[in-house]
Amino acid sequence: MTSLTAEDFIERSPLYPLHAGARLAVLGNSAVVARYGNQEEHAQLQRCALIDLTNLPRVGFRGAQSADYLRQRGYQLPGAPNQALTQADGCLVARLSQTEYLLLGSLHDSGSRIAQEERDWQFGETANYLLPRQDSHAWLLLTGAHIAEVMAKLCGVDLRAEAFPPGAVAQTSAARINVILINLAEGELPCLQVLCDRASANYFWDALLDAMAEFGGAVAGVDGLL
Repeated sequence: MTSLTAEDFIERSPLYPLHAGARLAVLGNSAVVARYGNQEEHAQLQRCALIDLTNLPRVGFRGAQSADYLRQRGYQLPGAPNQALTQADGCLVARLSQTEYLLLGSLHDSGSRIAQEERDWQFGETANYLLPRQDSHAWLLLTGAHIAEVMAKLCGVDLRAEAFPPGAVAQTSAARINVILINLAEGELPCLQVLCDRASANYFWDALLDAMAEFGGAVAGVDGLL
């Protein structure tokens, strides 16, 4: 059986040249890294790991009627800006301001629900505007016990649990680029969702790996999450 390569897909993560040798899995019309070699990725995820989720669908909405629109679509919404909630199906909703929301897809449905939200939106008379995020932001996942220590090397925000509890969102700077940080776990696994400018993904990926080295950090695939 021929192995998948990123070149087999029209949509690719900007980080795909860095995933040489990884085993890929199909994710809608694109691919995701399933596993790197034969390493024990479950233990790696618990300690300190970095995963590329850039090909997983995401989308934003902004406007005075966005909250009503999303509730009608079946989403539970955070009660205040800079908070996030995991939905029953595993997708995430982050509230970035009084009227702006960011929706992140779930691996459990390959992001199909969030991809459908972008396809279904129609311009109308209500104040609810689509904010495409697939091509503007890269999406990285930092996992494990050393998240706060890793990010302390790159970011001025205190990400320790007592200062940045589950569901917290920070829109800040890390390694001198703008990032969105969301503290939402995958089950019992500590996770920091990190969104950065897509054009800066390679630079920020390297910066994170450098900061992770002290803690035995390494790249990982999504198999350990599933």
